[in-house]
Amino acid sequence: MDRLEGRCWLDWWANPVTLLVSEEVSVVIVTAGTGWAAHGRLLTDDDEEREGFAFLCDLDPVFVLRFEGGSTVDVAVHPTDGHHRFALTEYDESVGHPVEHHAVL
Repeated sequence: MDRLEGRCWLDWWANPVTLLVSEEVSVVIVTAGTGWAAHGRLLTDDDEEREGFAFLCDLDPVFVLRFEGGSTVDVAVHPTDGHHRFALTEYDESVGHPVEHHAVL
């Protein structure tokens, strides 16, 4: 398979047991060399949801990309177009910080 196009969810976890946000997205994933390249867009036009997504991307751009079948991959979200569109790269913990989110309520 050289291309996957469909609906997925970007999940942002506050901690290992608390899913803070799950945004439905449309993504296109293609093979690129030895890896993959991906881009997508939010499926919501709700300004409040888009602002919340932008806030989380600025706070920590590491999300879990969840597919319809339930499989997941950790990704870094790189927003474009006012956080309505984005590029995705696979999150590699050795390159960045460990995935750890804290929310002060």
